[in-house]
Amino acid sequence: MDLKDAFALLHPAIAVVIVFPLIGMVVNRAILVRQRRLITKAGEKSKIPPVVGSEHVETGLWLSIAVVGVALIGLAFAITSKMIAKDVLTTDPLRVVFVAVMFIVTTASMTFLCRSKVTIWKVVFAGLTSMGLIVIGCQPEVYRLDRQWFISHYYYGVASAILMIISVAITQDIYKDKSDRWRTAHIILNCLALLLFLGQGITGARDLLDIAPSWQASYLGKCDFTNKVCPQVK
Repeated sequence: MDLKDAFALLHPAIAVVIVFPLIGMVVNRAILVRQRRLITKAGEKSKIPPVVGSEHVETGLWLSIAVVGVALIGLAFAITSKMIAKDVLTTDPLRVVFVAVMFIVTTASMTFLCRSKVTIWKVVFAGLTSMGLIVIGCQPEVYRLDRQWFISHYYYGVASAILMIISVAITQDIYKDKSDRWRTAHIILNCLALLLFLGQGITGARDLLDIAPSWQASYLGKCDFTNKVCPQVK
């Protein structure tokens, strides 16, 4: 395995080792928090400790950071490797600089979003982070599967990342809102995110089969994928 192939596996490796275990932890804490709220609301004493609430918020924050981070890593590899192969730095240096700046701005915006305590700034940084992901993903080097967007690993990934960004932005509003409207929105959005995560697991495994090791790429490029045949090796 070449160094390029190792970098290609960085994105899925982080997703498997870090992101998906965090999803399990967040879902577990979410269920416990809801059970405790329902029991307490019924006037009974819950055996579930109050600390599950803060644990849910903390692990949810780390999950959001991990999801956005792994999305940026995947986009960075796809864009950088193809830009180097096509020598884009020579042919279109301004776009290279623009993309690099967008990565920096998106990362900084996510950092400020996680640290901000003021609602208006949370909205601003959430918007900047989301737009940064979208703009970076629009680069021609990114494999988006536009014609089959409904089964695209890219679209699932960006959508779930934006939902995680929104979750971070509305966390404080959930606890301030006595009508539970923000809490209901949070539950709906994150149930949708969970479905997208399941879709990412499936589409990600599928896409790994399409990414050949660098030393096989030249041969596989000669294959007829429509008829599912490759030239015979003599």
